[in-house]
Amino acid sequence: MGHTLFEKIWETHAAAQTAGGSTLIAIDRVFLHERTGAAALKRMAEMGRAVLDPGRVFAVMDHIVDTRPGRGDSTLMRGGEGFITETRAACKAAGITLFDVNDRDQGIVHVISPEQGIVLPGVTLVAPDSHTCTQGAFGALAWGIGSSEAEHAMVTGTLRLEQPKTMRVTFDGTLQSGVTAKDMILTLIAAHGAGGGAGHVVEFAGEAVRAMDMEARMTLCNMATEFSAMTGLIAPDAKTYEYLAGRTYAPAHFDDPYWSRLKSDDDAAFDQEIVIDASAISPMVSWGTSPEHTIPVDGTVPNGPARAHEYTGLDAGAPLAGTPIDVAFIGSCTNSRISDLRRAARLLDGRTIAPSIKKAMVVPGSLSVKRQAEAEGLDKVFISAGFEWRMSGCSLCFYAGGEGFPEGSRTISSTNRNFEGRQGPGIKTHIASPETVAASALAGAIADPRDYMRQEEATA
Repeated sequence: MGHTLFEKIWETHAAAQTAGGSTLIAIDRVFLHERTGAAALKRMAEMGRAVLDPGRVFAVMDHIVDTRPGRGDSTLMRGGEGFITETRAACKAAGITLFDVNDRDQGIVHVISPEQGIVLPGVTLVAPDSHTCTQGAFGALAWGIGSSEAEHAMVTGTLRLEQPKTMRVTFDGTLQSGVTAKDMILTLIAAHGAGGGAGHVVEFAGEAVRAMDMEARMTLCNMATEFSAMTGLIAPDAKTYEYLAGRTYAPAHFDDPYWSRLKSDDDAAFDQEIVIDASAISPMVSWGTSPEHTIPVDGTVPNGPARAHEYTGLDAGAPLAGTPIDVAFIGSCTNSRISDLRRAARLLDGRTIAPSIKKAMVVPGSLSVKRQAEAEGLDKVFISAGFEWRMSGCSLCFYAGGEGFPEGSRTISSTNRNFEGRQGPGIKTHIASPETVAASALAGAIADPRDYMRQEEATA
């Protein structure tokens, strides 16, 4: 019987078996951020332990830094400056590469790691952030860990793991116009539950996945953690290697036989298989307080958990489209890459957001994305439409006591989580694609982006 992609990476990195039956897995890359990185490095120093190989460890300022133009070490989050300055000092002492607050390559960790070629096909990569699974889009085994696990990985170059089960999710067919990778992963979670992937590594496959560019694949893998999977991954192909070619930390050539083996064998067996018709997927929007509380934008709110209806103020049977919104947000490690901004800007070009919108923001995923967008004039499109144009960071995706939206606002957001208070006290978050966020900002209410696309086609 053949092997899955995951099994090939696992077996290549299995260093030893423990007495308890778990496996010591060799870790190729560790990525820290300022929210927990300084604490991990400080504890290591206090215990007299050094980083085994500083060349394999990276850090970034992304979680707590403000996204306001002209930002520095000071933050709106109380005590935030200490996280930043301590991380900087700890990284310098440990000899770790740091992408600092205003470094030209700074950005959200799961955006800049691919941009720099730090993640590569077949590597193991960990970070103290649950959305590390984003990087599985490159055929890497990438997953989120805790701070103490990060210490162990930095000191020993290994982590002890129980081998997870395998699942393949196949998206057959072709996506309709206006439907994106975000809608694909939300469809999966809505159909099979937020716990549907628990205990599994999920490989995404099928015609619709092969047709995606690398940025869309990153969006798909990003929300594997919202499916409760250990991680998601996609077999590398020509698009993968073309994307990585010439990047700072990528090799000059991908001609090692190891890379040619990075795909599931035709006769490989998965513990679970799910098949979804990609052509039947619509733009999706969450209505409740979990990513599984998601329906097509033109659907009606189902009868769900009482607390979800109470928190969002939406009754069963009500149409989701037309629900008034206060805030529109485009950003996060899910949907803040250049292709996301281009698609949203295309809908907004020549239009203005509804006057009822209290706040609309765009946070590029990295300063590199920001520069590219400005070179293409996308920033001007967003600003003209009524959006604020921000610096890169995570702080508006989750509320850490700093930046945020007006308390109690209803937000349409390209982020990945719609938990209670995720984006601030009383904030009601509806997660959706950047196109749906843009369309909703224009309408002042949750709206179908295909309606605006049809208008463009009619006037073309």
